[in-house]
Order: sequence, then structure tokens, then C-alpha cells
Amino acid sequence: MLIVTRSESIPVLRWLIVAPVTRKVRGIPTENPLGAAEGLHDACVATFDNLQPIKRSFLTDRVGALSRPRAAICEVLRALADC
Repeated sequence: MLIVTRSESIPVLRWLIVAPVTRKVRGIPTENPLGAAEGLHDACVATFDNLQPIKRSFLTDRVGALSRPRAAICEVLRALADC
């Protein structure tokens, strides 16, 4: 899961918005590419077409971190919402 909720809000919220991560890369504008640069073993994507809420307490281990600026997430969100 890629946490989409803004960092400042995470400590005070019980539920966070996340984008599921999958190895099925479709090459569409609503995917955010992830891989070795982010600390992941395989090339994959966070799919923003399937955003979902998840309890913060369920997120216990950090696997990686974004290597690109958070602006990349904004680009994908714009594609999701046709902005």
C-alpha cells in the first residue's frame, strides 16, 4: 500500500487513504511506478483507480519510501479525477 494521505495528517487520523500496490503494470496514467529506487524488490505500481481507506493501526511495517517528489502523486491524482 502507498499512503496517499498527507504526512502531516497521519498522526492524528485513524483512517488513511492508500493506493494498492501491484506487480501488474498496465502503463496507464493512474498508476505511479515503483521499484528498486523506492526499496521494493520488484517493479510494480501503486494503482490510484482503487484508492481505499485503511485503519492506520493496520500499517505496521514500512517497506520503502518514494524516491521521486510527491508531485508525482499529484500528477496521478489529476489523471484520476480528469483535472
